[in-house]
Amino acid sequence: MALHYDFADRVALITGGSQGIGAGIAAAFTQAGAAVVITARSNERLQETAAELRNDGGRVLAVPADVTDEDAVRALVDRCVQEFGRLDFAVNNATDGPMPAPLAEIPSDGFSLRIRTNINGTFYGMKHQIPAMLASGGGVIINMASVAGLRATSNLSAYVSGKAGIIGLSRSAALDYADQGVRINVIAPGPILTDHLRAAGETAQQMAAESVPLGRIGTTDDVAACVLWLCSDDASFITGVTLPVDGGQSAGTKLRQTYRPGQSMDEPADETSGAPSGPGRQGSLRSHQN
Repeated sequence: MALHYDFADRVALITGGSQGIGAGIAAAFTQAGAAVVITARSNERLQETAAELRNDGGRVLAVPADVTDEDAVRALVDRCVQEFGRLDFAVNNATDGPMPAPLAEIPSDGFSLRIRTNINGTFYGMKHQIPAMLASGGGVIINMASVAGLRATSNLSAYVSGKAGIIGLSRSAALDYADQGVRINVIAPGPILTDHLRAAGETAQQMAAESVPLGRIGTTDDVAACVLWLCSDDASFITGVTLPVDGGQSAGTKLRQTYRPGQSMDEPADETSGAPSGPGRQGSLRSHQN
């Protein structure tokens, strides 16, 4: 990733930092010179990621923690400040919840887990990160939502609720601290190639790409670049926003083929006008899937 930010002497904290988007963000911060604290529940994977970042020259502290436990979150922030003396950036990225299913089939404890992780976890994070940032002279918080928090998706009631809650919580917190030197924004990714999507296989990846107007799946670098920009002075006048990193999904539905009123789509194109009307001239009509 070709980034040109200088975050030397700055400290970043990333929850859900052991893999996927969180690990990609941690790598981007270390490349920019920041000291990084990463956390996740799985200590083994967390330590593996920390070792990889250190091998690349990063200053990294790995602290296992469950963001649904406020005491653990408080101790995490305290450890960060004890180790590095300050906190400048925080990315609340941890997530968990049930498998996709129609609402009536979602286990109640699974729904509660999604809310505890996404909403309570983000609240606990900000509650303890903000005082640490104020003591350091200000900072930036990025909360990780999803394009699904901006518009509903079938079979993802728990996920949509959790991510939409993050957006509302972040907007309110941004207003609370806008005049105190702490900026708070939200990233809303679309389909991103993480371990989960890799494991789902080529068919799932193709379906995800077809749902994106840009025609491809996003990368963790795409997300990390936006996070670092929002944390930089280049974005110093931006707070309380939700930035979709979704290849155009939240803009609307891109039809791969349209019809002409009163004309069958099976008819050949009107060669006089040169406008395509038949199948295959603009690609096949695709359903919008996330």
